[in-house]
Amino acid sequence: EITTVEEYGLSPARADDLAFFLEVFYRKHGYAKVNVHYVIESQNRVRLDITEGPLMTLSKVIFDGNIKEPTDKLFEYVVGPTRERYSKLQKNLPFVAADMEEGANLVHRLYVAEGFLDSVVDPPRYVFHEQSNQVDVIIPIHEGRQYFFGITSFSGRTIYDSETLRGQMSDLLQQPYTDARVADIPRRIEAYYKARGYYDVKVDATAAPDEAVNGQVPVNVVISAGPVYHFDGVTVNGLDRLHPSYVIKRFSRLEGKTYSPDVLDERFRTLMKTGLFNILQIKPVRVDGHLLRLDISAEEAKSKEFGFSIGYGTYEGGIVGAQFRDRDLFGYGRPLTTSIEVSQRGYKGEILYEDPFFLDTDFAFKARLAAIRFDFDGYSKFDLGGRVELTRKITKQDEAGLIFSVRHVKIIDADIKPKFLGDQNYFVNTLGFTNTLDMRESPFVTPRGFLVNNTLDLASSAFGSDIEFIRGTIRTGYYLPFGPKPLTPGVVEDKPGTPLQRWFQQSWIGFGARAGIIHSLTVSGPEEATAIPIDERFFNGGSDTVRSFGERDLGPHDHRDHPLGGEFFTVFNVEYTFPIFGELQGAVFTDAGNLLPTSEEPGLDDMRYAIGAGLRYKLPVGPIRLDYGVNPDPHPQEDFGAFHFSFGFAF
Repeated sequence: EITTVEEYGLSPARADDLAFFLEVFYRKHGYAKVNVHYVIESQNRVRLDITEGPLMTLSKVIFDGNIKEPTDKLFEYVVGPTRERYSKLQKNLPFVAADMEEGANLVHRLYVAEGFLDSVVDPPRYVFHEQSNQVDVIIPIHEGRQYFFGITSFSGRTIYDSETLRGQMSDLLQQPYTDARVADIPRRIEAYYKARGYYDVKVDATAAPDEAVNGQVPVNVVISAGPVYHFDGVTVNGLDRLHPSYVIKRFSRLEGKTYSPDVLDERFRTLMKTGLFNILQIKPVRVDGHLLRLDISAEEAKSKEFGFSIGYGTYEGGIVGAQFRDRDLFGYGRPLTTSIEVSQRGYKGEILYEDPFFLDTDFAFKARLAAIRFDFDGYSKFDLGGRVELTRKITKQDEAGLIFSVRHVKIIDADIKPKFLGDQNYFVNTLGFTNTLDMRESPFVTPRGFLVNNTLDLASSAFGSDIEFIRGTIRTGYYLPFGPKPLTPGVVEDKPGTPLQRWFQQSWIGFGARAGIIHSLTVSGPEEATAIPIDERFFNGGSDTVRSFGERDLGPHDHRDHPLGGEFFTVFNVEYTFPIFGELQGAVFTDAGNLLPTSEEPGLDDMRYAIGAGLRYKLPVGPIRLDYGVNPDPHPQEDFGAFHFSFGFAF
């Protein structure tokens, strides 16, 4: 308004507006009795006289007539508009009449969303306490009857039986009746038909609340299924650097198959994950007969990127890195990445070539060359080698792969005696199998679900390996958020509960278990424990295992307290994560695990434990973690506990 006065000049009407808006500002901050008068002193000058009055705070909210809905829940709706402007930790909220009116409207919308179609929420009444400068708010409520879904009938060309169709919306029909849920019925039924090729299906759902019997609202669903469609050809436009065949081949195998939006969505997501596209639009177009041609429009993303990274790890110390990546090598959508990383313990250089659709199949191919120089506690190594991987999705959640690795490892410096090191200059060539069943939702942020990963490697002279062994690992994890699963899009369901309930629903618990074993194929008996070179053994302890120990510090040591590794290990983790403020979270955890020197006597002997707490800061790609684990039963020369600063989930 001041800008308006400066631009168009001062007038009584504009001065009155200035006084009005200033009063609104004060009232929004709890000055319910503020009074602002204006005095025009000259052609270009106005004086605003302000009588603030006392700051009025909200004393209590009284709901008169609520039976089905709890008072605590309704209170959160009423004060919600005011809380949005203040810290969640502030207990005494200012009284703002406009917010109370908006809150009463939110309460009414809540009742309607819970099926109370006839509910009435009267405007708030206020009782001012002049001595304490507090206000009581009274909100009369007339709940009325709560309505539910009654008989659901289907008409038209339905094709499928009524029970099958009801099964697509059974969760909706068990909830209170609302118009929003009725509007969601066509979407669900249409999705069911379209997944079976009925591209032209039309569904209309109508309800008759006026004909409800004992609060049961009848619903009639009219279905026009139409014919079954099949995929035809593919057209692509908008590509510049990328060859159109890259996109066409992803869809060409669909030709002649029954139309399915789920299949299109899966291929769309697969292509978008490549990072090659800013925009990718897939439009089915009817052609001759009951066929659908896929017209694809694309906008390419920048294919080349160069980046720097900087970080810190408790074990590695400071870390800096640089990376160059070309996602579209020679226009065929095959990424090539070169990177270098330097830490206070060493360096790593790597070249990675990827073909996500190897030979135009569903197999993914990776070839990796790497050189690593690293200083561990007790020895330093130089590792040069390559690795090729061929993986394939068996199902959406299950992936299997074959891995062949060739490495030359040289121990270039050591404080550990040679008899504990094993071979110090050798080739190790392995052929391996890996399988991952990942049932998690949102793996990087508050995961939910189950994960199983296992690997099996064989090093043999048949592959040119200097050492021979068999190695296997298994990892399982289960992650359980205490909040409800995200609701089906289109269904409005807001159940905030009490502050404690909302806090608890943002927390989650995770369970993890890991084990690994490596066994020499050439040596047995007392010498078997050192037949495996130290760099091929397992180590335990650290930010991702048993957190009461430093990195690699759990298990056998030499007389200088250098870790020697082992041939069998286990790790068990339980962690409860809870919100603190914003993206900051807290965690309490307990870990257990062991590391045994020989694979000939695997088991749960010499288990070590950790009890601890930590902080998490959530990022889109995973949390930053700071943990401290306490060793409840330290052995001689062991620390009481250990700090860990790291990135990503612990297990």
